[in-house]
Amino acid sequence: MMLKFNWKATCSWMLVAAMGVAGTAALAPFSPAVAQVRGLPDFTDLAEQVGPSVVNIRTTEKVSSRGHLNNGMDEQMQEFLRRFGIPMPEVPGRAPHGQKPQPIQPTPEDHPRGQGSGFIVTADGYIMTNAHVVDGADDVLVTLTDKREFKAKIVGADKRSDVAVVKIEATGLPAVKLGDVSRLRVGEWVMAIGSPFGLENTVTAGIVSAKQRDTGELLPLIQTDVAINPGNSGGPLINMRGEVVGINSQIYSRSGGFMGISFAIPIDEAARVSDQLRASGRVSRGRLGVQIGPVSKELAESIGLGKARGALVASVEAGAPAEKAGIEAGDIIVKFDGKSIEKSSDLPLAVGNTKPGTRSTVTVFRRGSTKELSINIGEFEPVKPGAKAAAKDDKSQSGSASEALGLSVSELSDAQKEELKIRGGVKVDSATEGAARAGLREGDVIVGLGNSEVRNVKEFEAAAAKADKSKTISVLVRRGEMAQYLLLRPAH
Repeated sequence: MMLKFNWKATCSWMLVAAMGVAGTAALAPFSPAVAQVRGLPDFTDLAEQVGPSVVNIRTTEKVSSRGHLNNGMDEQMQEFLRRFGIPMPEVPGRAPHGQKPQPIQPTPEDHPRGQGSGFIVTADGYIMTNAHVVDGADDVLVTLTDKREFKAKIVGADKRSDVAVVKIEATGLPAVKLGDVSRLRVGEWVMAIGSPFGLENTVTAGIVSAKQRDTGELLPLIQTDVAINPGNSGGPLINMRGEVVGINSQIYSRSGGFMGISFAIPIDEAARVSDQLRASGRVSRGRLGVQIGPVSKELAESIGLGKARGALVASVEAGAPAEKAGIEAGDIIVKFDGKSIEKSSDLPLAVGNTKPGTRSTVTVFRRGSTKELSINIGEFEPVKPGAKAAAKDDKSQSGSASEALGLSVSELSDAQKEELKIRGGVKVDSATEGAARAGLREGDVIVGLGNSEVRNVKEFEAAAAKADKSKTISVLVRRGEMAQYLLLRPAH
């Protein structure tokens, strides 16, 4: 194979090399502009400053030693050997052949369960880590950088935020400084210290890749490209001022190892949880009693909301604070206590940080206009399961307007309204063409068309007749306890 060289470029390089520095300067006008490059950060001082505040956490659990006394054989295997007359190996606690066996009393033994990291937040021994690091542990052992080891007490753990606090009996410990997450910028250098794979006080570094990353967890997380591996969990994420800005919590991986995407719990939210755990051992969160979803750009435009914002109320729990306040399925919550809800994930955080019993204001967008509702915030508890869908025994009472949309609808019975806890609506008996393409199906209950409330077939026919068939029409649908908007595009 022949190699082709750019002799002109090569000779130019040789000429510059021969001329030295002076020659390089002389040729500068003909050289491409060189971008200014900043020096790489030096993490040595940070590692020395924060390193002593980071601890290794090992957990153990009590397990029965019975399996070990039986050489790992379960009772079914022992019975198999007895039935076929196969001699079993002698094990401690079993009598010789022909003698009455003595029962073996299982004795608990400490077995390693896992390990992680943590960091000291007070000089008298309070340590912050992840809830999943200490979850299910019978004993928690904390090792400092000076090799001192302490048995720690679990003060409290909150699985929803994945934050835990443990306490060791010591004084004069080096505590970290907590930073201001609002000052954290995407692209900023950050450093992590932890015990990946048990390698204590390991330092890794990278940049902030994104803030407010919604991963489906309660808290929006900080995304970085700092190398995080098993054992780093619970360790600090540190900015260039030596302040902790997050708790390293999880990674995105298809292999089980680091793939360049890691997440940290923002330290301001973690500190709120930590304060409650230290005060009472538990976390109290506010709740509305609604299930929510995102608002798409297309939906926002079709209902007159303008830009995509807020949280769409998919269902309202019976007897919950939201129902008592008058919030309805299909409402879009755009403000909470005067603070704008830009995306659906903003609402759980705002409500969760509100003390139960507080009187708050919720602003909802409903049928083309906004409405302020006063609500007494409840305390978080699991959402109750949804009710069954409405029965399908009414005859169709559709008119020409609904048929033009590809729908056949009928009235709801009083029993169906009571079961769904709605004032009214119409039941979909069949959906074809545009209605079927929009996702409408038999058994759905339509409670709104466009920005009009629909309580019966007559109101549905009137709303369908005045709907602009040249534009997308929003349809508010109930399926059991869940409400959602579907976008119907009539055929032209």
